[in-house]
Amino acid sequence: MLRHKDGFTVPVLKNARLVEDKEGNFQGVVETVTDLTELSRTRLKVVEVSRKLGEVYRYDNIIGKSRAVRTVFSAIDSASASEATILIQGESGTGKELVAGAIHYHSTRSNKALVIVNCSALSESLLESELFGHAKGAFTGAIKDRIGRFEEADGGTIFLDEIGELSPYIQVKLLRVLQEREVERVGESKKRKVNIRIITATNRDLYSLIRTGHFREDLYYRLKVFPIHVPALRERKEDIAVLAEHFITTQNKKTGKDIKGLGQSALRVMMDYSWPGNVRELENAIEHAFVICANHYIDVFDLPLEIRQTEYRPPVSAQFNSESQTDYATRKLTRDYLIEVLSECDWNKAEVARRVGLSRTAIWKYMKKWDIPLQRTEPESI
Repeated sequence: MLRHKDGFTVPVLKNARLVEDKEGNFQGVVETVTDLTELSRTRLKVVEVSRKLGEVYRYDNIIGKSRAVRTVFSAIDSASASEATILIQGESGTGKELVAGAIHYHSTRSNKALVIVNCSALSESLLESELFGHAKGAFTGAIKDRIGRFEEADGGTIFLDEIGELSPYIQVKLLRVLQEREVERVGESKKRKVNIRIITATNRDLYSLIRTGHFREDLYYRLKVFPIHVPALRERKEDIAVLAEHFITTQNKKTGKDIKGLGQSALRVMMDYSWPGNVRELENAIEHAFVICANHYIDVFDLPLEIRQTEYRPPVSAQFNSESQTDYATRKLTRDYLIEVLSECDWNKAEVARRVGLSRTAIWKYMKKWDIPLQRTEPESI
């Protein structure tokens, strides 16, 4: 860095060279200075762009760059700016608790408590005491007054996970909390006001529970003022590589290893797998691979057995048979034809390969060559 005559510093590249005469005697030094101001500015722009890209890939501990995840990010922003009751829906392992945490910590209640209760972990009587508290002598073992989780969350947020597991009795009591924002401890009749924001989550279809009489319809509509759907991992497979990279980085720090990433064969297998356990299963798969992997890149044989075994799916069409398979194999493979077969097979590359008589690797190469997305993309709504 050189000081400019006007007082600011200038980033430069400086080179110096000795000057000698024919006899090798020292005569002096020639020095050249190159102004790197523009290069420095460009580097800062690159850093800024990288930072913004990182924001797209990550929202607190929620990681992804797919359109489905960006929709969740947008929903979190909207939910954080309001006081509405939130219902988070999604399969087990998709990260519903992370979404609840992101909403709370980006809201005006972030300086207060986030209280988490798993409604499926306790029996009805224990859950009632846990949520509402109890008075001394209310039941055997109640040796002193105890505040409940609703009172504990006063001023902050309470997150009720697995809300679909609530008994009818607790559903009635929760409905009163939602309507009146007041609670009664077990064993006393005194009403206590609570200032809380309620976020709930479930991996069950609450509407089907309503039809079978297992969930109150009035409670359902009170809970789903602002619903958020957290997509399954199979619905956002373009995030698999990003998530895997994150978990590899985490495991490197934890274990002291230096694994660079996924090998191509491992990535292909992971992209074809359906991930019934979602992001949690992916994290466990990477942890499993770290136990076995002895190289710098995770190979397919480092992955758990259930992921390595390609699941066979029966053909979508009932009319598909060996004769029609011959028809598929004899047709010339073009981009339009490959998209057609992919659509018929629900984008299952292994099934497409069987139909057209090529290897799954060849199908991947053709998709890359013709710029075909690795999974089905839905048209954006206007």
